Amino acid sequence: MKYSTTITVMLFLFFNTGIVKPQTSMGTKIISHLEIFHLDSMSKKVIYSDTAHFEAPNWHPDGKHLVFNRDGLLYSLPIEGGEPKKINTGQLKNLNNDHVISPGGSHIGVSNNDPSLNYQSVIYAVPFSGGLPLRITPNAPSYLHGWSPDGFTLAFTGKRDGAFDIYTIDIKTMEEKRLTTAKGLDDGPDYSPDGKYIWFNSERTDTMQIYRMLSNGENQEQMTFDGYNDWFPHPSPDGKYIVFLSYDEMVEGHPANKTVWLRMIPAEGGEPVVLTELFGGQGTLNVPSWAPDSRKFAFVSYEILK
Repeated sequence: MKYSTTITVMLFLFFNTGIVKPQTSMGTKIISHLEIFHLDSMSKKVIYSDTAHFEAPNWHPDGKHLVFNRDGLLYSLPIEGGEPKKINTGQLKNLNNDHVISPGGSHIGVSNNDPSLNYQSVIYAVPFSGGLPLRITPNAPSYLHGWSPDGFTLAFTGKRDGAFDIYTIDIKTMEEKRLTTAKGLDDGPDYSPDGKYIWFNSERTDTMQIYRMLSNGENQEQMTFDGYNDWFPHPSPDGKYIVFLSYDEMVEGHPANKTVWLRMIPAEGGEPVVLTELFGGQGTLNVPSWAPDSRKFAFVSYEILK
């Protein structure tokens, strides 16, 4: 346990003022749970479960649907639960878990492992109602993580000249701009709701930590400073909080089969607080998943069936 009863009590008082599958032993089955965490009650609720492996929920801006990926495709599920409905992504059949819904909800940006490029990830935009995909990134691999509030720009992680860094790309001109140059991996960029900042994670220190920078790449500043390995920061729609995924300091990368913690900090910085502990990691919180009301968010957990 990395947190105390004191921190949990403080949290309660505070609020009331690419496709990677878990690796397990032969014959072991895993059940995937799509869950919603409610900040007001500090509780979580499973709304859908399946023995099929699925990942990375987005919350649609209409507040009524969640989107997740499974077996290279995307599915939409009503918040109340029910049966998932496949989203028509045209010829794209190798989607990984990096996908983001546009601010107005009319389109979804996806990352597809293109067979013609040795299955390197390429970013496309697809009408949410289904239709012809439009390729956005001319270079690969590119992994989508954020869509600017004005709808004009995407933020993504790209590997160029052997290095993974944060880039943005103008949707109209399809010109990309490199924002980070630090040694080591930079990943998981997501915009603040006012478009001023891009939040991301970086291993430029001894552990993976959370950072933010101005949306043009200037003033890069570290926002977490502890012994966890922190990934995939996502600002709430009201701009007040950042939720992210944390691994133990001994865990390298972001594997799928680990004990992890969902933690949160105020957007202006501060001591992280633990929201919940679960079995997961890769696929749990890769993409923006806050509800429009900023009082809940979606995530995926996994359970080993013995």
